[in-house]
Amino acid sequence: MRTLIFDLDGTLADTSADMIAAANRCFAALGLGAMLDPALDGAIAFRGGRAMLLAGFARVAEAGGPAFGPGEIDAQYPRLLEAYGAALCEHTRPYPGAIEAVERALARGDKVGICTNKPVDLAERLLEAMGVRALFGSVVGAGTLPKRKPHPEPLLSAVRRAGGDPARACLIGDTVTDRDTARAAGMPCVLVGFGPGAAEAAALEPDALLAHFDELDAAIERLLGPGALPARPRGG
Repeated sequence: MRTLIFDLDGTLADTSADMIAAANRCFAALGLGAMLDPALDGAIAFRGGRAMLLAGFARVAEAGGPAFGPGEIDAQYPRLLEAYGAALCEHTRPYPGAIEAVERALARGDKVGICTNKPVDLAERLLEAMGVRALFGSVVGAGTLPKRKPHPEPLLSAVRRAGGDPARACLIGDTVTDRDTARAAGMPCVLVGFGPGAAEAAALEPDALLAHFDELDAAIERLLGPGALPARPRGG
């Protein structure tokens, strides 16, 4: 039995526009205006809320504005999460072929789960809002365990909670954090070669690099061996 564990932001779905909108609401409340551009700053968004705040405050300082230190990032972070939670699926969409790839995996008898550094309550709410929560046997996020990626335990836990065996499991992600997590857990890592992090993905030397989710089936076959069942349409 194989287990496929997916990262969420930047892997299964492009959540960057909604995340950036939340950060910009924080900046606007401070009288700074929109410091991040959803068309250009997706890679920053996928590094997390604190990274977005740090980048925005750095731009304020570079433009000759006031300097904001770590204390202000700590103060704004819960406000950012609140703003994001209030509108977390206005612009978010799964990447082309992502959900179909998950459904094919389930049809083959594979176990499927999520391992993300997104706060777990927000991850659960986002998956519900996208209408895909029932596809995943596990959701492990920030707050599920004391550790976060790149520590291996969240990934190992996601595999076990999905009913799988870490010895036949793989992580599908998009960043160096995902690659390092998989290596720490002794698992192969597949990275997506699209989205804001595409330029860096190949340099990270993953075990497989996807140009589209249509390529996932062959990559998993190569890395984990054949599945329990032949490929067939889900529900067939």
